[in-house]
Amino acid sequence: MSRVIGKKDGLIVYDIGSTYTKAAAFTREGRKLFYIGRSQAPTTIENIAVGLQNAKYNLFNELDMPEVPIEEVYATSSAAGGLRMVAMGYMPRVTAKAAKEVAMSAGARVLEIVSYEDEPGFKVEVLREISPDIILLAGGTDGGDEESMLENASVIINSKIDAVVVIAGNAGAQAKVEGVLNSSNIKTVRVPNVMPTIHQLNVKPARQAIHTQFISQLTRARGMSKLMETVTDNRVMPTPGAVLMGTELLAAGVYRSEGLGDLLAVDIGGATTDVHSALPSLGKIPDEEKGLVVNNEKQLSYRTVEGNLGMRSSAGGVLETAGSAAILNRVGLSGEEYEQKLVQYTAFLEKNPEYVASTEEERLFDEGIAVTALEIALKRHAGYFAQEYNPVLGIVPGTPVGRDLRKVEYVVAIGGIFAHSSEEKAGAVLTKAFENPGLSLLPRKPLFIIDQEYLMYAIGTIGQKYPEEVLNFAISYLKKHYIAC
Repeated sequence: MSRVIGKKDGLIVYDIGSTYTKAAAFTREGRKLFYIGRSQAPTTIENIAVGLQNAKYNLFNELDMPEVPIEEVYATSSAAGGLRMVAMGYMPRVTAKAAKEVAMSAGARVLEIVSYEDEPGFKVEVLREISPDIILLAGGTDGGDEESMLENASVIINSKIDAVVVIAGNAGAQAKVEGVLNSSNIKTVRVPNVMPTIHQLNVKPARQAIHTQFISQLTRARGMSKLMETVTDNRVMPTPGAVLMGTELLAAGVYRSEGLGDLLAVDIGGATTDVHSALPSLGKIPDEEKGLVVNNEKQLSYRTVEGNLGMRSSAGGVLETAGSAAILNRVGLSGEEYEQKLVQYTAFLEKNPEYVASTEEERLFDEGIAVTALEIALKRHAGYFAQEYNPVLGIVPGTPVGRDLRKVEYVVAIGGIFAHSSEEKAGAVLTKAFENPGLSLLPRKPLFIIDQEYLMYAIGTIGQKYPEEVLNFAISYLKKHYIAC
């Protein structure tokens, strides 16, 4: 897919993955964004700059056109594996909720959550054992508890670990906590409270702080410093965070251009299955109607990641979670012989993650794995109809609990199983994954859209600088890839 450029300047968005480095090129003209094309090259872990150079060369070589003058460069990466994070707070369930939301939207991995219920000595042991890159220090709504953050600050000092502390709790206690930590030469970043009231989550400032630390981690990779010198906005965004931001932009729109409304994006990779949802309709609900944050999923955007469900290195996780019979049933196969072959195939994929299915049987196995992984991930992301009474929470059987996706009209599908398949097969995978919602609050009759060119990461990245231009381009681009099911 190409466009005659002439003398116009362009921009490139790179995505550095564990296996491949992708490059997508665009040009801007007035208030319009034009897509040139994309390419990829193997990621060169020993020197990331080589993979970047190869991806750019392949891009213009495949387009069979002169190289466009590039004035702006942006980048995302998933190659670093995410920051190691420990969350510390006051109430365990509240801290867990806040930490999960921040981490899932920023590309970090929450390895432990500690609260007032844990003894100080235990907390010190946890920090020393994990040695996190970053600590999310939450605790107390604004105007609420202050002691928990001060106590946890002492724990951090006593652990003697080298981590950046994102202070994201009670605004009234933040200055005191910062002073205590800084007096012991501990690096800190202050952001607005992640949970200012019991009805609200405010994850974006903490997300941005973690993005900044993500950049610091990446610059230690050979060749990354050269990229950091060329990127226009002086940052490399975590790929999952970029996709979530793209989903938010597409759903909510901008001041002068409407978005698509409530939106779901599903991303099936070799190692994980990610589900992103952005529900701007929830912004119209008064806080008192949302209920306690810890009991619902009524924030605008939400991301979940299933780290053991994937098409290649995590294919065994799908098998272990659902069983061979269930996977085969999704593609009309059954019997002990097929089950044995599927077990052997998933074991082979885990050792050979770059393998491409070469027979019709293997392609059916891939389809079954994809449908199963997606169905499980969707049902874990979505809310459900309660089946039991809970007088404490005021829940009776039939009450919708959790994230309600029933009014979502559009689902954007990302991943090789969609981009490299026929429209008929991609539609079949999506239809099967959604056709048996059971008790889950999944979309009723969504319209499926394929991210045919793998551009959602780029949409989220450059959408931060050119939101209106990117939104208009993205809607036009995606409309070309609707699937009629």
